[in-house]
Amino acid sequence: MNAATTTTPSAMTAPGPGNAVAAPAPAAPPAPPSNATLAALEQRMPFIGQVRTNPRLPIMLVGALLIGLMVALYMWSRVPDYKVLYSNLSDRDGGSIITALGAMNVPYKFADQGGAILVPGDQVHEIRLRLAQQGLPKGGSVGFELMDNEKFGISQFAEQVNYQRALEGELERTIDALSAVSDSRVHLAIPKPTVFVSEKQSPTASVLVNLWPGRVLDDGQVAAITHMVSSAVPDMPAKNVTIVDQNGNLLTAPATGNGLDATQLKYVSQIQQDAQHRIDAILAPLFGEGNVHSQVSADVDFSKVEQSSEQYTPNETPKDSAIRSQQTSESKELGQTPSGGVPGALSNTPPQPASAPLANPPAGASGAAPNLGPSSEHKDTTTNYELDKTVRHVEQPQGQVRRLSAAVLVNYKPTVDAKGHTTMQPLSASQLAQVKQLASDAMGFSAQRGDSLNVVNGEFSTAPEGPAVPFWKQPETLDLTKLVGKYVLMAMVFLILFFGVLRPWMKGRLNPATQTADEAAAIAALEGPTANLEGRLVDADGNLVEAIGENAALGAPAMSSFERNLAYARQVAKSDPKAVATVIKNWVNDER
Repeated sequence: MNAATTTTPSAMTAPGPGNAVAAPAPAAPPAPPSNATLAALEQRMPFIGQVRTNPRLPIMLVGALLIGLMVALYMWSRVPDYKVLYSNLSDRDGGSIITALGAMNVPYKFADQGGAILVPGDQVHEIRLRLAQQGLPKGGSVGFELMDNEKFGISQFAEQVNYQRALEGELERTIDALSAVSDSRVHLAIPKPTVFVSEKQSPTASVLVNLWPGRVLDDGQVAAITHMVSSAVPDMPAKNVTIVDQNGNLLTAPATGNGLDATQLKYVSQIQQDAQHRIDAILAPLFGEGNVHSQVSADVDFSKVEQSSEQYTPNETPKDSAIRSQQTSESKELGQTPSGGVPGALSNTPPQPASAPLANPPAGASGAAPNLGPSSEHKDTTTNYELDKTVRHVEQPQGQVRRLSAAVLVNYKPTVDAKGHTTMQPLSASQLAQVKQLASDAMGFSAQRGDSLNVVNGEFSTAPEGPAVPFWKQPETLDLTKLVGKYVLMAMVFLILFFGVLRPWMKGRLNPATQTADEAAAIAALEGPTANLEGRLVDADGNLVEAIGENAALGAPAMSSFERNLAYARQVAKSDPKAVATVIKNWVNDER
């Protein structure tokens, strides 16, 4: 090996068979860290040396990071889903519930700035039952337990106020038991009792109900709450109860202008819909669905009538009459010899003893009775007969149908001719009569009631159908396309990241011998000419190739690092082909 010849920056190497032609030198790149600096860093941070010496360590670190990320995602997915246990609690109830949850070892969270308590979703119902067993939450209202701690010597006014508060609280708890009601407030206005009838006032009540989201109270539930509140307070009529929801809507609506309330209007609508449904159901099998349309109007009587009558009918014949009572009175007087003679002393003589006449006088006696004088007999009979009496008390129920009016429209019947063409033909008179009879029977037609039924046969007009929507414009297709496109886009991004970034990086880390063409040229150039500390380039044998900055002083154009390395590689391949072949052979063996 020849020793390297040192020249000054201004010296030129003459071209010759053993010397390489110097290429124009570019500007010097920034000097890389020296070996002393790297050694110092490795001494301070041994991890850097391990990374340089072990190319598989970054892969292990990345794998560990991915495993940790997957474990974190799994643990995050295992975190329980918290749901609302109770909301809008008072501070007292909230503290009691938190204490009970701590005793039961149940995790909890706060939401809505402490206004709601959250617990794991799969334990909500169980925890509510366990807290209800403990009487929690008690709620902001108090019931009749307020009367348990009455103080001695309390005034009558305070006692009345406590009773009213307790009654309001009990009504609130009862209303809260409804499934659609979240919570409620009840306000009672109970006037003072008075002995003057003219000054007597009826109590009133106002109820505010807070409904659960998406829930409503129907008319029956509103009426039930109204009657429950009115029945709980003495002398309170149902009309004095007012119910309002959380949105300010009046639920106990007053009667409409025609005197019908919402319940009565709903009853009329139900009668009409039932009659219409019966007509459509009986005619649909004959003409097909959609070929029969009917409308029914009902006149309903909601007046309440009570009638009492009492009638008496005379008896036509005595034998058909019934004797109620009969009274008979009979009197009889026997005759005596009247007083006679001249008035005087003899006339005042006392009467002689009476002697009874002999019924069977003895023989020889005279049968003539003594003359007793005239006799009298009186007999009265009173008979009372029962009279035909009729007592009637009639109370007509509300909601009787006074009249029904129905209109039925029937489409023409399709007819297929011999050629297969379909035409619409009107119904015959007999068919219309059958339709009318079926409709009248279905609706409950009554001539005595004055019902009316009108059946019309006509051809239904069909609106022209628009152009068919293409398959690719249908909403279902668009939704499916969006869904598939989302997953395809995610798959494409994953493939691009895997094959474009992750796989080449892993391949370069796991197999450092795999190099591209440019890297091979650069390595060949480094294995050829090398730079010494003085800034000169020498070949593998130590011969001077180029002095850095020599051509730059002469104004030669600068060459890129790749072109310079490529020129060095070509020169080394020409000068020492065996060395190049050995290097390529090593590369091939490393790839295997």
